[in-house]
Amino acid sequence: MTTKLSALTGRNNYFEDFSVGLVIRHARGKTMEPLENVLITNLVMNTAQGHFNEDAMKASAFKQRISYGGVNFSLIMGLASQDTCENALAELGLDNIRLMQPVFHGDTLYAYSEVLEVKDADREDAGEVTFRHYGVNQRDEQIFQGDRRVLLKRRSHWGDR
Repeated sequence: MTTKLSALTGRNNYFEDFSVGLVIRHARGKTMEPLENVLITNLVMNTAQGHFNEDAMKASAFKQRISYGGVNFSLIMGLASQDTCENALAELGLDNIRLMQPVFHGDTLYAYSEVLEVKDADREDAGEVTFRHYGVNQRDEQIFQGDRRVLLKRRSHWGDR
């Protein structure tokens, strides 16, 4: 028995499903755990003490460790991916990355996305979509904004027929 690859992805996230102005509120949220922040901060050799030195941060304006921005926007992009990029053939670009509020251990992040542009690609089995991803915390404060351009499969070529 063989399973078509298209059966493993969503049915409403092909190129044809997106139009300019569409806004998607993504279903899942993710609480920022010390594990994500400290592990990735150390893996990328970010030496800013604000991410891993609790004692030093007690004397700061924040009074606690802050999460590394790379972790914050990666989580938002991940929360958005199932609905927007699951059928991507390629990531074409990330642009206009803005980190707007600090994120602390224990904050829960949520994402939503807006379609900025939909256009044909230089191949007939895919098209380009540009999304603006937004991240908010549990208080609905915007913590992130960034644009992502992807090459998405066309249902006409990749979907079940």
